[in-house]
Amino acid sequence: MPIAIIPARGGSKRIPKKNLRSFCGQPMLAYAIKAAQASGCFEHIVVSTDDAEIAAAARQFGAEVPFMRDPSLADDHTGTTAVTVDAIKQLESLGFSSNTYCCIYATTPLLQAADLAAAFQKLQNKQADYVFSAASYGFPIQRALKLISDGFAVPFQPENISKRSQDLEPAYQDAGQFYWGTRDAWLTGKGVFSGSGIAHILPRYRVVDIDTEEDWQMAELLYQALQQHDNK
Repeated sequence: MPIAIIPARGGSKRIPKKNLRSFCGQPMLAYAIKAAQASGCFEHIVVSTDDAEIAAAARQFGAEVPFMRDPSLADDHTGTTAVTVDAIKQLESLGFSSNTYCCIYATTPLLQAADLAAAFQKLQNKQADYVFSAASYGFPIQRALKLISDGFAVPFQPENISKRSQDLEPAYQDAGQFYWGTRDAWLTGKGVFSGSGIAHILPRYRVVDIDTEEDWQMAELLYQALQQHDNK
């Protein structure tokens, strides 16, 4: 069965202790763990962390922490792929084994178990290297503006600025919730966005990147609204 890997370092800067901060009554990390558990997809749910407090919280919510991440892989510049590959190697050295690993971000309170399960089915059915969460942009990127000086704005693509939205190709963003991948794809360095990955499209109202206090507040409002909607 697949193994889930949840990277959760202790040194978040913009929102201190982001992975443990209370979000609508629970530590942020709990949401990723509970979604992974509810999906029924995983034999093991592993948290990769350098922080003892995060490790204790992860175990409290039912995840495993069979190793502590090296501090060299817990700085501001180390990417998720390197952390995931390290976790796979650490797990295999400890006797864990799987052909499929899913990296789940720790700050994903809007993640739903059904999306994890549906994306896993796509990985199996399409024989892809990766399946990752994505969402459409709410505005055509071809008509985006940039500021040049003193607030004056010009288009990035002047040739598209007068075109209708429906005449422009839709664009999608990495939703930053999860990345299913085969063991071989992770360990051989195939890029998630190299053309061998399938996008699992989420509605925009279930996607938020939490890096600032404003992001946090927006995520809580979205979460509360979705809870009220689901409980009707």
